[in-house]
Amino acid sequence: MNRHLTDPAVVPDPVALQAVQRFCDVTDAYRHDAGTDALFLEAMNESNAWHAARSPFAASLLRDVAPLESISDLVRQPFVHANFFKMHEVLSVPREDVAVHATSSGTTGQKSQMFWDAWTLRAGQRMVARIYDHYGWIDGTDPVHYLLYTNQPQPGLKLGSSFTGQFMTDFAPAASVDYGLAHTGTGHEFDAFGAIRALQRFAEDGLPMRVFGFPAFLSFTLDRMRAMGIGPLQLSPQSLILFGGGWKGHADKQVPKAELYRRIHEQLGVPDGRIRDGFGSVEHSIPYLECENHHLHVPTWSRVLVRSVRTLAPLDFGERGYLQFVSPYITSAPAQSVLMGDLASLHPPEECGCATPTPWFVVHGRAGVSRNRSCAVAAAELLKDKA
Repeated sequence: MNRHLTDPAVVPDPVALQAVQRFCDVTDAYRHDAGTDALFLEAMNESNAWHAARSPFAASLLRDVAPLESISDLVRQPFVHANFFKMHEVLSVPREDVAVHATSSGTTGQKSQMFWDAWTLRAGQRMVARIYDHYGWIDGTDPVHYLLYTNQPQPGLKLGSSFTGQFMTDFAPAASVDYGLAHTGTGHEFDAFGAIRALQRFAEDGLPMRVFGFPAFLSFTLDRMRAMGIGPLQLSPQSLILFGGGWKGHADKQVPKAELYRRIHEQLGVPDGRIRDGFGSVEHSIPYLECENHHLHVPTWSRVLVRSVRTLAPLDFGERGYLQFVSPYITSAPAQSVLMGDLASLHPPEECGCATPTPWFVVHGRAGVSRNRSCAVAAAELLKDKA
C-alpha cells in the first residue's frame, strides 16, 4: 500500500476542525451525494471560522457571512481572486508551522505566494494518491522511467510545479528520473535533445515511462524528433503521461489536445487512455485530472462554480465564466474559496459518458493574460529559441 494512502493526516486542531478531518478522511475519490454534501458544508463552516479567527483579512471578508446550510448557499461563499496571492502574503497559522512555501512563477513577473502547513500538504498529497488509486496508477513493485517536464531541483527552488513533479515519482519505483528543464548552474533550460535521448533509452529498455509536466515541452520534443528524422518509438503501453500546466505564452504554437494525443500515440506508442491532462494551481492545490474521456471531473473534496465575467453572478451548466474553486481542507491560508482568471464551463456528470458521478469542467482559456503569469508562463519562456 502506498504511503500516501496510509500515512496519517491530522488537522492542526482536532476539536475546532473535526468536520474538516472527517470530510477529508472520505476515501472515495469521486463522490458527491447527500452524505458528502452535508460533510462538505459542515467542514466549510469550520474552515471559515478557523480562518476568520486567525487572519484579519479573512475576518473582514467573512464578517457578515451566515453559516452555509445547503449546497445552494455556496453562491454566497466569499471568494478571493487568485491575483490577490500575487500581491499579498496571508497566513492563518504561525510562520513556524509552514512546511512548504511555494510560488507559482519563475524568477520574473508576479508570483503567488502560498504557504502550506503539514496538514494542508498531507491532505493534498492524500487526495492525489486516492485519485491515482481510483485509476489504478499506483504500482509498488514494478519500476518505471520518469521524464519530468518541470524544473530540475536546485537549492532554494520554490516553484509549485517542481515540487509537484517530485511528488509524482512516489507512485511507482523509479528506474531513472530525467528532466526536460535541466538545471544549467545559472538557471533552467529546455533540453530537447536530452528528452529525446531519454525517450530512446526508455524504448530500448522496455520498462514503462511516466511523463509529468507542461504539454508544450513534450509537443516541442516531438517536433524536434520529426525534424531530426527520428522515426516512431515504441514505448511500453503501460506508460503514463500526465500533463499539468498549459501553453500560456505560446498560444500561436499550441496544438489542439486531440491532435497532441494522436501524435503522442503515433510517435511514442502510448495509448490514448494513458494520456491525461490535469488542472491545478498553487493557490488551490486540489488535483483535477482527466477521466478516460478526457474530462476534468470534480473530486470529492471540492466544489466548483462558474461566475459571469460581467456580473460575477453564478452561471448554469454549460455557460462560460470564471472558475471558482471551493474546498475546506486548507488551514494554512484563507484560500478555501478562490476565483481563478480562467474561463471555463461546468457540465453535469451524465454528459461525460464515463462512470464518474461528479460534474466536470472545460477550461476555455484565460482572461487578461498580460499580467497574469503562472508556472506555465515562466516555463514557456524557456522555449524561446529552443524549439
